[in-house]
Amino acid sequence: MIGLIFGDTDFPNEILKTIKKRKIRYLIIDLSKSKKFNKDNKSHSVSIGQFGKILNILKENNCKRVLFAGKVNKPNFSKLKLDFKGVYYISRIIKASKLGDAAILKEIIKILAQNKIKTENSLKFNPELSLKKGTYSKIKPNKKDQLDIIKAIQTLNNLREYNFSQGVVVRNKKIISIEGKGGTKKMLEKSRSKKFRNDGVLVKFPKKKQDLRVDLPTIGLKTIKQSKAAGLKGIVIKNKHHVFLDKNKCIKFVDKNRMFISVK
Repeated sequence: MIGLIFGDTDFPNEILKTIKKRKIRYLIIDLSKSKKFNKDNKSHSVSIGQFGKILNILKENNCKRVLFAGKVNKPNFSKLKLDFKGVYYISRIIKASKLGDAAILKEIIKILAQNKIKTENSLKFNPELSLKKGTYSKIKPNKKDQLDIIKAIQTLNNLREYNFSQGVVVRNKKIISIEGKGGTKKMLEKSRSKKFRNDGVLVKFPKKKQDLRVDLPTIGLKTIKQSKAAGLKGIVIKNKHHVFLDKNKCIKFVDKNRMFISVK
């Protein structure tokens, strides 16, 4: 039995398809905003502050392994529904939240470990959703693109240890936008240019100090189309440190629009 702790994005759906296909016993702790898994009879809709309930569900089902997937938004702590265990652990979560989203997840993993529950890698059942080094498009980054990529990677590497930024947009060796709390979509909207077309890169790498078992950068067709709308030429992700959805559709789209996908 594995506990699937699911948030938003399409990644959890891919995991669930594989789990069902392989007939693996599972239960879902649904932390998504819209409670998107409520039709599954093995799903439990829970608040992130109800640690007692979460731990009881896992223990009652003899569930000693969990897997995180999907975006879990930072809660409004003043409005959070807390049970007894939630009250006990909440000060640790609030303290971690000041260091960023990655720190919150790390603290939750520590709490689970203290209760003898192991956290598995998000890609355990879907390794095919992570790409190896190489270029996955007909167009390859040229020298100008490579300079933008180097600048973007240096920028991400220079961020403070606990930072919510997984992405940066660079055009002509200039930082156009760094991912904020609004996520990749808002960053790309800010990066739109009437002057430039098919110029600049989006680089998405894991956050610094991130537990690579959870919350990996996710790329899909929506991100590719948003990058095109922003006038960018390419997207760069890190070798085996990402989730790549709709791979074939994405490659077809970038080839048609003379863009590139590169894995470093």
